[in-house]
Order: sequence, then C-alpha cells, then structure tokens
Amino acid sequence: MSTQKEEYSMSKYAELQQQIAELQKQAEEVRQQETAQVIADIKAKMVQFGITIEDLSGRTKRGGSVVKAKYRDPVSGKEWSGRGIQPKWLREAIAAGSAKEDFAV
Repeated sequence: MSTQKEEYSMSKYAELQQQIAELQKQAEEVRQQETAQVIADIKAKMVQFGITIEDLSGRTKRGGSVVKAKYRDPVSGKEWSGRGIQPKWLREAIAAGSAKEDFAV
C-alpha cells in the first residue's frame, strides 16, 4: 500500500513541477513582451521631450569656465592654457631651442 501512495505523490509532484516549468516559461514570455513595450514607450517619451542617454545617466556635463591661454604660437596663432598635454607646436619649438616663456601671452 505504501508503494501506491509513493507513486501517487511522485506523479503528483512531477505534474506540479511540469506546471511550474510551463508557468515560468509563460511568465518569461509575458515579461519580455511587456519589457519591449515599456522600452518603446520610454523611447517615444525621450523623443517627445528631447531627452538623451546622457540626461538619464545622472552625470552632469562639465560646465566650467574657459581657461585663459598662457602661451601662443606667433606663427599659427594656436594657444595653450598650460594645462594638460603640451601641444606639438610648443614641444617642437622647445626642442628647436626656444624657451616656453618665449610664447607666454
């Protein structure tokens, strides 16, 4: 008698597991459909309101002031603030024997 009860509960358990698997598959399909619709709605709103990915990133654009030039190439008129990588025109002039201060503004 215990064998019959075990077979019944195992078949019931297997049946329930199969139903769970089918429901999970259905749920995933519905989730994908709903996600696609939400994404389409978001894209439409972004276009409507002119929102960009950068707007959504939470990062603000650097809006600092322009740094005044400290050095100027008299030939080309190119300028350098003294920040960042030294420009090619200044590196070449220094290599040719000029001093950086010769180009000070």
